[in-house]
Amino acid sequence: MQGGKLYFFTATNLEWKMVLWNDHYKMIVVNSLRYLIFKNEVIVYAFVIMPNHMHIIWSFPEFSDPSKIKQRFMKYTAQVIIEDLKRNRNSLLYDLKVDAADRMYQVWERNPLAVELFTESIMWQKLEYIHNNPCNNRWRLTTYPENYRFSSASFYILNKSEWDFITHIKEA
Repeated sequence: MQGGKLYFFTATNLEWKMVLWNDHYKMIVVNSLRYLIFKNEVIVYAFVIMPNHMHIIWSFPEFSDPSKIKQRFMKYTAQVIIEDLKRNRNSLLYDLKVDAADRMYQVWERNPLAVELFTESIMWQKLEYIHNNPCNNRWRLTTYPENYRFSSASFYILNKSEWDFITHIKEA
């Protein structure tokens, strides 16, 4: 990834486990994004947080190191989720146990997907894909994209959103 470019990003929970089913854990992701935006480290144009993965369309400042920013984001969200699972003695913690030299638990699959959005048509295609994700046959979390809380769909469809950190993709 390079600063100044637009990316479609996907991160998946370890072995597609439903770590993000609980809205509390989705809020950890949202608050981490909000922090990165406040620190001018990312611009978020669209997102959806699903029960076991998330998609984000984002960009980074021109002379930043997006790989380090992404790594900190992933590490921080994982640490906060793991600490919460420990504190609440949640059985999900045992599903995240790994046999690795550098960690005892793992929330995210390694090597999340980051695809540069080269053209405007691909950008709009990915935006639509993100917003329709909660409605697809596998999930059926909502009938209408704008009704799914953990998404930027209402920002684009209804021109309102509880997520005050979204920048319209036309500004990318």
